[in-house]
Amino acid sequence: MSAVLRGRGLSGRILSSVRLARELGRIRRHKTVVFTNGCFDLLHVGHLRVLNWAKRRGDILVVALNSDASVRRLKGARRPLLPLKDRAKLMASLRPVDYVTFFPEDTPAALIRRLRPDVLVKGGDWSTDKIIGREHVRKIVRVPLAPGRSTSNTIETILKRYGKGEGPVTGDR
Repeated sequence: MSAVLRGRGLSGRILSSVRLARELGRIRRHKTVVFTNGCFDLLHVGHLRVLNWAKRRGDILVVALNSDASVRRLKGARRPLLPLKDRAKLMASLRPVDYVTFFPEDTPAALIRRLRPDVLVKGGDWSTDKIIGREHVRKIVRVPLAPGRSTSNTIETILKRYGKGEGPVTGDR
């Protein structure tokens, strides 16, 4: 965990964009701020790979989560599986993550302009010319995807194994 955050609980790591911009303005001197964003709807190893790569690119890692309404617009009516409050707490509890914030829009463009990160990290499925906010950062980093690891694949696996109402999910019932 970053020395800047030692002693802070989860509530001190999950901030509105306004509070986070103020906090980054206070602590960013001589520090590199790294930014990544996404739905992070059902955490999997591919997400962890992105977060670990991102953290190694700087001193402070900010993760911005799409709001529930934004996830529904982007992924469909059955998503998110986990509400924003839960996704934020899960994300803030991960070692590489220093701050978590959220945005209601479908893209993080306004948030990136507000926070002014130094480095923007996205998964390798994004071509550089399609990465939102690229013009507002010093550096773009694309992380190779973990093959076969995605929220959609995880959902498909769960549905194949457990179907719809075909008995208990765990073997201990």
